[in-house]
Amino acid sequence: MKAAAANPYTRGIAEFVSGLEYGAIPREVRERAKLLILDSLGCALYGARLPWCRILQRTLAKLDRSATCAVWGTPGRLSAPHAALANGTQVQGFELDDVHRQGVLHVGAVVLPALLAVAELRRGMGGREFLASAVAGYEIGPRVGLCMGPEHIGQGWHSGATLGVFSAAAGAARGLALDADRVVHALGIAGTQASGLMAAQYGAMVKRMHAGRASQSGLYGALLAESGFTGIPDVFESGYGGFCTTFSRSQDRFSLPELTAGFGETWQTMGVALKFYSCVGSNHTTLDALRELQAEHPFGPKDVNKIVVHGSQVTLDHAGWKYRPAGVASAQMNLSFCAATLLLEGDCFVDQFGEKAADDPRRLALAEKVEVRADPEITARGSKFRHAVRVEVHLNDGSLLERAMETPRGSEPNFASEAQVVAKFERLAAHVLKRTQVGQLRDAVLGAEKLKDASRVAKLMTTKGAR
Repeated sequence: MKAAAANPYTRGIAEFVSGLEYGAIPREVRERAKLLILDSLGCALYGARLPWCRILQRTLAKLDRSATCAVWGTPGRLSAPHAALANGTQVQGFELDDVHRQGVLHVGAVVLPALLAVAELRRGMGGREFLASAVAGYEIGPRVGLCMGPEHIGQGWHSGATLGVFSAAAGAARGLALDADRVVHALGIAGTQASGLMAAQYGAMVKRMHAGRASQSGLYGALLAESGFTGIPDVFESGYGGFCTTFSRSQDRFSLPELTAGFGETWQTMGVALKFYSCVGSNHTTLDALRELQAEHPFGPKDVNKIVVHGSQVTLDHAGWKYRPAGVASAQMNLSFCAATLLLEGDCFVDQFGEKAADDPRRLALAEKVEVRADPEITARGSKFRHAVRVEVHLNDGSLLERAMETPRGSEPNFASEAQVVAKFERLAAHVLKRTQVGQLRDAVLGAEKLKDASRVAKLMTTKGAR
């Protein structure tokens, strides 16, 4: 099953994935990975009871009588691919999960559902193998994002879905201990399934499902490749119909060297940021800027004449559109609405997005006073600074408050403490699990290298009761 093709970058990724050993991963990367995993699992547990996730669970249960893998936060079990679909949807279910800002990818939502499905399929995967496999997944998708650049999402592709298949395939392939030839094919099978349209952000439930589909596609890629099924061996390099040329609509608006740059030296896992607001990552710098300005110069919603947010073109396209009520997903994606939410509610977390939030007349009125503008200078700084903003608050008394913010709380230069990550996890998990089980799951993840069987993590994610 030799993957013979002009594919130095696809093969380079495959060799990294298949050869990655736990001991070769720096301690700080392993410790960061455990915090990222814990955060994603907390997001999934909260997502388990959301209406769109319940619809998906019920529909899949009608189609699938398997009981192989856990549907997290429920007593249900499904086949491995359907469990990956449901669980990935839950991680992404309420705009709470991680984001690699420069790579434009929610990583845990695509890596972990596929990898834990593998752990349940092949019992006995030790904790060190689980962590090495997770890191393999966390390293690959962001590199594909760096290769494609912010123009990828600017064209309307939902990058979490399109890039995510490669993270999922890499993590699952490493979990199955595939050799490099088979990893090449796992990537090639996953890549041809890549899809996801950003128009889903304007209120559609299907936006939540994109991560689950990507995780499912990556799992299919790894399992099929293990059995000898072949994929596109030069999925990144192919000049006609390859991932990079097709999704960029060009022969040159991407950078193949980014795919393998810095393996073993630069760890993209360390570039994954966590969210402390329940909304799209593009909004977080603005929300942090508003919080800081309020702390220094106390003002309330009634004091605001207008707010102008200067950001990148991607921020404008992704989150700066004029808000119109179209459901909770749309509200969480819109920068003006989230800024209004923070000023009126004092926070922008799960409690601020109840059933009636999207139509709240107070928020609608205040959102009208928030304008997002593309700043060419910020755009020119590239994907690393795509969330940078300069916020102007014009008050009714004529005064002007300004704050520039490059990265939000929880991002790589300002990463959260273990205590902050644990607090968020426990707050979310408590919606579904009993306190003792929350503690057991927390300890299992933070001590993952000691696990004899990583499927214990999936077991601790389940509840009792009828299917």
